[in-house]
Amino acid sequence: MFTDPIADYLTRVRNASRAGHRVVEIPASNLKKEVTKILFDQGYILSYKFEEDKVQGTIKIALKYDKQTKEPVIKKIQRISKPGLRKYASSDEMPRVLNGLGIAIVSTSHGVMTSKRAKQEKVGGEVLCYVY
Repeated sequence: MFTDPIADYLTRVRNASRAGHRVVEIPASNLKKEVTKILFDQGYILSYKFEEDKVQGTIKIALKYDKQTKEPVIKKIQRISKPGLRKYASSDEMPRVLNGLGIAIVSTSHGVMTSKRAKQEKVGGEVLCYVY
């Protein structure tokens, strides 16, 4: 039993990219699906596929690597809000990751989105993770 499924998701992606794996499989949930869509839209992963089965389903993520150096595109993926210490930010206080080069993924009342979009829509929420 996981106490923090989002931290498990991020750790699986981090470990697979560092080990040079092409694909990583993760147990699915609606929040994980939304985070995966954001990572794809922002260009951090190559592709993804949601596979449904009787119980929970899985997410298959194809990781992205630099063509010349074979380095993973995701340099760092870090959990911010944890079950023991939640981190919230209003629309005015949305974090900027690496001065705008990275993204912060935020769970808001309007759904899961990047901090930049949350600031545009003027909504605050829980800061889930930083990716760069």
